[in-house]
This record gives sequence, structure tokens and C-alpha cells, in this order.
Amino acid sequence: MALIKFGGGITHMSGSIAGNTFARNRFGSYVRSRTKPVNPNTVLQNQTRSRIGFLTQYWRATLTAPERTAWETYAASIAWLNKLGEATYLTGFNMFVGCNSNRLWAEKPLVAAGPTVLALPENDPTISVTATVLPPYLSIAYDDTLPWCTDPQAYLVASMGEPQSKTRNFFAGPWKYIGRTLGNSGTPPDSPWTTAAPYTLVLGQKSWFKFRIGRGDGRISREFAASAIVTAGTP
Repeated sequence: MALIKFGGGITHMSGSIAGNTFARNRFGSYVRSRTKPVNPNTVLQNQTRSRIGFLTQYWRATLTAPERTAWETYAASIAWLNKLGEATYLTGFNMFVGCNSNRLWAEKPLVAAGPTVLALPENDPTISVTATVLPPYLSIAYDDTLPWCTDPQAYLVASMGEPQSKTRNFFAGPWKYIGRTLGNSGTPPDSPWTTAAPYTLVLGQKSWFKFRIGRGDGRISREFAASAIVTAGTP
């Protein structure tokens, strides 16, 4: 589906119509031929479909009316950005599925009751990544004084894009799941978080990373990002 912004004529389009895909980068709007992605039926895709199917049925058959109302209230209070960068609001159902799908991905229990804090969790503007060939790992530095770090049901979840030429300035996916680090009320996690890379790292290539913070009441942050040039590391 394409979103179209009208002004003195059409001023911006985003999405696909027929055989064309409309998008925008820092140089302005552009159009390209639409390509239909191949469905490799990967394990991750099947897991994602299974989670969404489970959560859809849970919303319909298990949540109580007050729980659904709480998710509707939370969704109506939180503005997200659409493809045109404009504020939009999700339904309670979409908010429930989105938040809990992220929680299940992070191996945290489902949250049935809608959040009572009507605000998004904080992003981490300090986050940065060091990617090294030897040993082949990622070191993710974050602000370990943020509130999620002492929330025992909270987490920071990360994904990585396939490494590209270091001259490339844009990346929109696909992404591979890296993993998550968990909050802890007794011993909060220390920065940096060191983990294996889901791709082979090649010296000088560039990779992009995206993150979300999830809180124990079910809320998830907006995505935030970082990039890194792969370095040699220590033999």
C-alpha cells in the first residue's frame, strides 16, 4: 500500500502502486521498479508468523474486555510515525501484537494487561557498536544507567544488517536477530554487551544495527540505530 501526501499536487509518495515503489532518501523522492521478495520460508519467518498467529488468537479468545480496553487506551496515547514521517496511531490490537511479539522474540513472558504508563520507553542516543574480525564479535556500548537496566522484565534487543561496502550510506534491511541483554534489579547489566555477529565480518565493511528497549509492563521503544566499520581486532 502506498501513502500519498497532497499539496499543490502530490508532494510526496511512499509505498507501492502497481509495478512502482515510491520512497525518499536524503536526496529527495525517487521511484523504482517494484520487486517481489522471494519467500525462502526461513526458520525466523516461520517463528514470526507463529508468534503473530498466537497473539492474534490470544487477543480474540483470552484477553478480558478490560485488558483490551487498556491496550486501546495506551495505543490512543502513543503517536508513531508512518512512511511519510507523520504521526499516526495504532489500534489496541496492533499495539498488543507489536509489543508482545517483540517480548516473545526477546524470550520474555507475554503481558496481557495494557500499560498504565502512557509514554514510550526511552531510546538510548549513546548506543554504539564496535565490530571486529578477530575475534569475530560485536561490542555494543549503551547507557547502563537508563531505567530499563534495573527492570527485571526489561531488555535491549538488537538486529544487524548484512555488511556492505563502507561507501554505502543507506540501508533498509533485511535484518538478522543478534540477541538481547536483560535488565536486572539486583545486578544491572554492564556496558558493553559483547556477542557474536550473525554474519561473517570482513575488514573495512560497514554494517547497520537497529535496537529496541522493552519494559516489563509491555511497552517497547521506537527503533533506534547505529552503524560500524569492521576493524581487525586483536589476534
